[in-house]
Formats: sequence, structure tokens, C-alpha cells
Amino acid sequence: MRGLFTTSLLAASLAGVVLAHPTENGGKRRKTLGFGPDRPHAVFKSSPYDITTSGFIPQSALTSPMDVARIFVDDLLRDQEARSYRVRKDSYTDETTGITHVYFRQLVDGVEVADADINVNVQDGMVLSYGDSFYKGPLLRLHDRSLVEGARWPHTEHCNSLTDELVTRYEELRRSRMANLQTPMGNTVEEMEEALSPIVDAHHSNCLYHDVPHTLAHKSKGDIEGALLQFMIAATPNDDLVNDMLARYDDYVSEMSAHPVNSFAPGESPYFMVNNVPDTVNPVKAKMAFVQIPTAEGDSTVLHPVYKFEVEMQDNWYEAAVSAEVPHRIISVVDWASDSPIPKPDEGRQTGTYNVFAWGVNDPSEGERSIQKEYFDALASPVGWHTIPYANDPTFDMTRAKPKGFYKNTTTTYGNNVFAQENWEGRNAYLDNYRPDAGSSLAFDYKYDPKETDRTDALEEAKGYINNTVTQLFYTCNLIHDFYYRYGFTEAAGNFQQYNFGRGGAENDGVIANAQDGSGYNNANFMTPPDGQNGRMRMYLWNTIIPYRDGDLEAGIVVHEFAHGLSTRLTGGPANSGCLGWGESGGMGEGWGDFIATSIRATANYSDYTMGAWAANREGGIRNYPYSTNETVNPSTYKTLDKPGYWGVHAIGEVWAEILFVVQQRLIAVHGFSDTLFPPLPDAEGNVPEGDFYRARSGKKPLVPKHGNTLSVQLVISAMKLQPCRPSFFDARDAIIAADEALTGGENFCTLWKGFSERGLGPDAKLEGSTPWGGGIRTNDHSLPTACAADKL
Repeated sequence: MRGLFTTSLLAASLAGVVLAHPTENGGKRRKTLGFGPDRPHAVFKSSPYDITTSGFIPQSALTSPMDVARIFVDDLLRDQEARSYRVRKDSYTDETTGITHVYFRQLVDGVEVADADINVNVQDGMVLSYGDSFYKGPLLRLHDRSLVEGARWPHTEHCNSLTDELVTRYEELRRSRMANLQTPMGNTVEEMEEALSPIVDAHHSNCLYHDVPHTLAHKSKGDIEGALLQFMIAATPNDDLVNDMLARYDDYVSEMSAHPVNSFAPGESPYFMVNNVPDTVNPVKAKMAFVQIPTAEGDSTVLHPVYKFEVEMQDNWYEAAVSAEVPHRIISVVDWASDSPIPKPDEGRQTGTYNVFAWGVNDPSEGERSIQKEYFDALASPVGWHTIPYANDPTFDMTRAKPKGFYKNTTTTYGNNVFAQENWEGRNAYLDNYRPDAGSSLAFDYKYDPKETDRTDALEEAKGYINNTVTQLFYTCNLIHDFYYRYGFTEAAGNFQQYNFGRGGAENDGVIANAQDGSGYNNANFMTPPDGQNGRMRMYLWNTIIPYRDGDLEAGIVVHEFAHGLSTRLTGGPANSGCLGWGESGGMGEGWGDFIATSIRATANYSDYTMGAWAANREGGIRNYPYSTNETVNPSTYKTLDKPGYWGVHAIGEVWAEILFVVQQRLIAVHGFSDTLFPPLPDAEGNVPEGDFYRARSGKKPLVPKHGNTLSVQLVISAMKLQPCRPSFFDARDAIIAADEALTGGENFCTLWKGFSERGLGPDAKLEGSTPWGGGIRTNDHSLPTACAADKL
């Protein structure tokens, strides 16, 4: 019945929402795919009881953390058939906390299980916490075709759930209007767009793409090219190209060529590079793998062979798993590009208005520009912001010219951490794009005085201030880099730098920061491939008012986007960018950005905060509510995720950010407020003074921020390293509490629980009937653990 009823309902009532995707004011909605299978057996354990009952005996503090982790995992897997694994090379010891993060990837018959990971967090011979999503079934299942055919295919389940959700929410809106004695006609579509847009967007991108006809689907002989072409038919937003690929299927397959690449590095799996792939900007990396698919019963998984692709397109950078067997089903997709939401601007609002808006001045409405000096942090950016080794400079050809020393000093917005430039054409190229050149003085001081013009001239008016715009973006991104570095986003943890100064991690991945990107309006996004590949930030103009407003000048948007790089690289390890793709995990990827942006602009005088208010020309910003401890201003709780309009990752992220905002205020009430989030600069020997920023310490214990706002930022960032791949709200909450245990001995246990419980995420909060894309029924819990019985909310 679903098909007939849904078809007529969506056609009659949702056509304008589902099918019409150009946005107001000329904005363009980027197509993005994102779904994957559930892993019902995945766990995150952070209590000593859970760890000791696994059979593990704590080791000597002198034992290598890697050996401790191996011993622990061998104990954990002792009763399982599939016990083979490799230790991923992105494992590292965090210099900020002294905790070693070790990442294990499961192998079956020598082939990786792409979504089977164990992350173990070790300190002084002890396992502090671990996450486990290894395949638990018998290897005999690998050859049982009936299990595969009866499995719950994630794409089908995802689209059925989206359709059911659309129908349910539409009916709720219709009944609500009738209860208010209003006709369901009139502006129903406008109301539906507001409440249903996240579900509609997901349905449009993931469920309305062209199915490959049966005759074509079976033409492939299980080859890489056939599987990849079928993914591109789903992924491309170009309908003309889709039709051509379907019409000339054999031609496109034959034009692609896959070449094996074998690595001499131990532990590296062989892979293929596929050339001439339609609608891509670089060759596609492909390799064989297994993924886990839930069985029909839903309580276990079965392994399925796939091709795992890394597909870089103009507006997307996908990690996709496609069935290696015919027909080639798309099993999972993660888009490494993360968007800001496109708002619906308020009508008729007019506001009149290196040298930059300084750190803490969120946008032009909050203060004036001032001359700011380059922040020379010898730990975070040892050679400053305008220096890069010749060997790591993508514009320098070592075969054509001899370098004039080791380092190259630049006079533009181009350095080791960030390449900032205009991108008016909205293309992938960036090396030769325009950048302001301040000459030997390095004084980036440019005019910014936008004038109101006719709409036809508004774009050129905005372009006239590109020197100021690129300078601001370069300044903000470098400060964010240095800020995150000091809280633990270092080279070993996967940060973004061209040269890593011999301190670990993969190199040649500075952030490509594009200002006034021509590929859209009223948005921003960040693409985060694994460590060793450049992050890419695209900032847009906002045509919500004339003169146009420039997203590069609203720090909160830039901070939010850079936070995608932070959370993606830290969660699940630097070499795994597939951990925050959808559902609660994807939502928290959005929420962390809002939380950090709000923390940066906060002052000692408490205030509520909006996001995107200046750029979007909306007093209330682009979120449903301002961030506030006042429940009448922001009523969000964990249960809010069940409401209409809270399906998409941005709405989920708002709830997570609000919970973190409340937790932070609880910590501030206990520990006070620091007027700066930046730790003290190191001395000439590289030692960091405690000053009034850190607690006094002895020996080699980690530095712990002493104030509530700085401590909360440290706990949130440290917790990203502890939590498992694809965490739930519960996992992320428990990881923050575990981070406090590691840093302070659990001093803030009850304070943290008070904050979480205040917004429904207490110890007995529940999620029943969960789906990997965020569905299910949630139950709030406002109680506290027994250990906090003497405390009250």
C-alpha cells in the first residue's frame, strides 16, 4: 500500500517541495548522498567494570601502549572466529593528554571490513575506554547466499523510512491545520517546506536518482568500472549526463580504465586508480573490501563484498561502498563535504553597514575592524602563517628550479596552514586564483565600505572588496588552526598542514580556503578527506540583502566549517573520514561547529547566541532557536529529535550544540570564566607556562584548563578522540565524561551529568527503534547517577 498511497500524496502535495530545488535569492542546493547500514552490535565502553569483565588485566605503566592495546583486543576477540586485524598507521599518542589512541581494522581472508573498527584508548597500562564494531558472526556466513539475499539493504530501508516520515509529518501538519479550523490549502506548501525540508532534501538526493535498468545492471561482470558507473549515475546532479550514461552505458564503461597500485609500505592494501570517470575532477581510488549488512532479524550482520570508492566531484567528495556482485547496489555513502544549511531569509530587512574583524568579533554588526598582528605561536605554527617549505609548496616545481633554501616566504595569503584565494568561477582549481599581495611589508590593509547598488551590480560591488575578504578568511582560518592545535588537534591527530615539522601525521593537507566561491549563494561547506589530503573550505556570498553580505566576514560560519575538519579527523582516527556521515553522528558533526563558534564569541557577561544572523539578514539566525540556558528561549531536549523538522543533520546538530552549551554553563558556574580561549604562548624552550590559564601541575601530567569555558572546549575536543566511529549522543556524552576522568580524575562527574540531564540526556535516557539515519523514539531522562544523589538539578 505504501507505493500507491505515497505516490499520489507526494505528487499532489509535495511536488513543489520535493522536486523544486532552486532556492530563494538565487541560492543553489547542493546534491549530496548519505546513508549506510546499521551496526546493531556496535558498542562504546568507558567504565572500568566493562573493561575488566572483558578478561583484560591491566598492564605495567612501562608497557608500550601499543602492546597494551594489542593484548586488550586479543582478549576481546578470543572467542570470535574473525580475529584477524591490522593496526592502522594513524594511531598516535596525544601529547595534550598523554592518552594513546590505537585504531584496529578487521580483516577477513586478508580483506578489510570497511566498517569494522576497534578504537582503544590507553594510558599508564590501563585501557580507559574502547569502541568496537567488529563483525561478530561465523565466517561460514561469508558464503551463505540466502543470508545476503535476505539482508536489510540500507538504501531501501533508508528510502522507505524517509517516505514514511514524509507521509507521517504531512498528515500531522494537515491535522494541525484542520484543528485550528484552517483550510489545508493556501500556503500549505510553504509550511511544509519549513517543517519537512530536511527529510525532503534527503529524499530528493538519496531516493529520486535514476535506477539503472535491469538490462544494464546485469551487463556488468562484477568489474570495477561497472560498479563505479552505476554509482556515478546516482551521484551526478547532471540529468543530461545521467541520460547519456544510460544511453551509452558500454561506451562509458570502456572509456574508464583501472590500473592497480601496489604499495611497498607494510600493511597497505593494494588498490586501483580509475581514470576517465564521468563528472569527477580527479581519478577515483578503488579497492576491495567487506561491509556489514544487518540480517533480516536485525540483531546481527552478514559480510558483503564491495568496491570502496573515493570519488572527488566538483561539489562533493564521496566515500562510497558499492556491491562487487551484480546487481551493483550502493551500500553506503559518506560525503566528505559538509554544508551549512541554506536559510529562508526574512523579507524586507535593511541594515546599513588587514585590517580585519578581530578574533571574538563575530561579524560587522558586533564591532569595527582593527589592525591585528600575526599570532606567532611557536608550537602551533613554528614558522608563522606566510612561510612554507619549497618541497611542500604545490606551486613550486623542484624539477624546473632550485629552491633558495628550505623555506619559501610568501607575501600573499598563502602559507603552511592555509591557502586563501577568490574562487569566483566556482571551480576546483585554486593555485593560480587571485590573492592579495601585501609586498615585503606584509601589511594587508584594504578598504571595506560596500555600497547599496541595483541587484544587477551587487555581485561586482562585492567582488570589489575581495582583498579585504580573502585577508579576513586567511586570518580567521590561521587562528582557528592555532587554536585547535593548542587543544590537541596536532599533526599526529591529523591536523591540516603542508609540512609537519617531523611531528607525525600525514603532510601536504593544508586547508584550501575559497572566498566568494562562485558555485552558490547563502551557504558554506568543508570537505574533509583522510589525513594527507587537502581540506577544502568554500565560503559564499549571501544575497539576502543589498549590498550582498560576505560569509567570509562572519567568523561563526568559518569556525563552524573548520570544525567539520576537526571532528571528522579526530573521530575514528585521522585516516578514517567516514565516521560522521548521517543520523546522530552526522548531526553532532554540525553541533560541534556551533558550540565552538559560540564559545569563541562568548564573554564573561552571559548572553544567548544565534548562528548566521548577520549573513542571512535574520535577527533570529538560521537555527530554530538561539542557544540559551532559558528553556523558554530554547526548549530543546534529547526528545526534541523526534519532532517534525528534526530529521536532518543540521537540526540534530542544533540539539547537540544546545546540550553542550548548557553543559558549558554548568562548568562555568563552578570554575569561572576565562577572558581568552587561547593558552599562553610557549617560552623560548617551547615550555608552556601555566599562568592563570592552566591548573598547577606536577611531573608530566597533562595541562588542564582551569576555567569552565576553556575546560569545556578541552573536554569536547579530547572526547572526539575517545569516542568510536559513528557515535551516538550517548557515546559522545560518555566520551566527554571519560575525558574528564582522564584529565581531572573525574572531578566534574556530577557537574557534567547535571548539564546533560537538564536537557534530557540523563543516565536512563533511551532510544528505541533506532535507525542509522536518526529515526526512532526517544525518552528523556532528567535524573542523575546514584553517585550524585546529594546533588540536585
